[in-house]
Amino acid sequence: MDDFHSGQPIFVQIRQRLIEMILASTVAEGEALPSVRQISADLSVNPLTVTKAFEALVDIGVVEKRRGLGMFVKEGARALLMAHEREKFLNEEWPRIAAQIAALELDVEKLLSKADEPESKGSENE
Repeated sequence: MDDFHSGQPIFVQIRQRLIEMILASTVAEGEALPSVRQISADLSVNPLTVTKAFEALVDIGVVEKRRGLGMFVKEGARALLMAHEREKFLNEEWPRIAAQIAALELDVEKLLSKADEPESKGSENE
């Protein structure tokens, strides 16, 4: 599970994994997240790195620290994260993707219809 890539700091990658857990409802609102110790042991990283990831989630208002109990997903966190992740996608990733679509002169309608095709068809040339 410690398959980190060098393109981003480890704490950012851990934060993203925690975000994905909340968005997928693996950890529901009101529930405790895995402890700093547990995550640091599972991923073989420094506990301070994990703490930094948690602090980033506290800063955006989706996680709260309960003294002596751990970190908990706040009520409304999933909706807040969904809005945050959508905004991040539209501002950071979409411009690059849109530019690539334009550079490759892809037809948007064909592209969208391909997205709806079952994966079992494989890649067909048109």
